[in-house]
Amino acid sequence: MADRAPDRLLRMLGMIAYLDRHEGVPVGELADQFGVSAAQVMQDVELLWVTGTPGYLPYDLIDFDASSYEQGVVRLTESRGMTRPLRLGAREAVSLVAALRALDDALGPALDEERSAVLRSALAKLTAATGDAAAGAVDVVLARTGAPHVQSAVARALRLGRRLHLRYVDAADVASERDVDPIRLVTDDEHSYLLAWCRAVDGERLFRVDRVLDATLLDESAEEHDVAEGAGTFAPGTDGELVTLRLASRARWVAEVTPVDEVRNLDDGSFEVDLRVVNPAWLQHLVLQVAGAVLEVRPSSVARDAAQAARAALRAYEELAS
Repeated sequence: MADRAPDRLLRMLGMIAYLDRHEGVPVGELADQFGVSAAQVMQDVELLWVTGTPGYLPYDLIDFDASSYEQGVVRLTESRGMTRPLRLGAREAVSLVAALRALDDALGPALDEERSAVLRSALAKLTAATGDAAAGAVDVVLARTGAPHVQSAVARALRLGRRLHLRYVDAADVASERDVDPIRLVTDDEHSYLLAWCRAVDGERLFRVDRVLDATLLDESAEEHDVAEGAGTFAPGTDGELVTLRLASRARWVAEVTPVDEVRNLDDGSFEVDLRVVNPAWLQHLVLQVAGAVLEVRPSSVARDAAQAARAALRAYEELAS
C-alpha cells in the first residue's frame, strides 16, 4: 500500500535519528529496520538530500556521503540539527497536555494496564514540566463515534478480557451477527475501530465502531490471538478488483486518505492511483466526489457506472423540482 504523507514524514525523521546513531547502514538493513523496500529507502534518502533549513543553499541541506551511497550504504554527514532534543514552547506543551487528557478520557477505560500506565505517566510528567500553564489548559473532548452503549460494552470487554456478540452493518449496508474476541481499540483522524478476532471467519477483522448496531458482553473469556503486524490499519485485500484513477493535482487528497496500492506522479502534474475495490458502491461514491478532477478511469466500466449514477441522481432532483 502506498505511503501517506504523514507516515512518510515520520519515517524519514526516524531515519535521520537512526543514521545519526549508526555509522553507515546498508540500504537493505535500513529497509528492514523501517519495514519498507530498498527502493523506498533510496527514494526517501534522495528526498532528504534536497531538504534542509530555510535558505536551502548547499550548506543548509541534510547531507549524505555520496561515495558510500553509490556502494549501497547510507552514511549521514549533516543532520542540520534534526537530531537535537526537541524543546517545547509553553503553547506546544499545553497543547500536548490537553491532547493527552482527551486521550485518557476517551480511550483510558479500553487500554490495558501497561498502555494506560504509559499514557498517565507521560501526562503526569508533561503536566509537572509545564507548571502553572497546564492548570489552565483547555480540556479537549475527542469526538467519539458509535452509540454510547456500544462504546461502553467495547470498553468493558477490552478491560475484562471478555468475548463480545456484535450486530454489525458493513459499508455495503449488509447487517450480520458474530461473536468476536476483542484485541484493541484503534483510531484514525475520523473513526474508531475495534480490532478483534472474528470467530465466524476465524481471523482478525476491523469493525468500525459507529457501524456496530449492538454489542453484548458475553460470559466467555476472550481467547488470545496472534495478529499480523499492521493489523490495526485498514488495507483492502488482494482479491478486490484493481482500478486505476488518473486525477488532476487538486485531488491529491485521494492518495492521502484512501488505502491505495501505488501512486504515480505524471509529467503534466496529474497523478495516477491504483486501488483494490471490493465494494463497487464505495468506488462509485469516490469517483463522484472527485468528478471534476477525474481525467481517466481504468477499466472504463467504472466511469460508465459513475456517470449512470450521476444521471439517475439528476433525474431524481428533476422529479422533486417538478
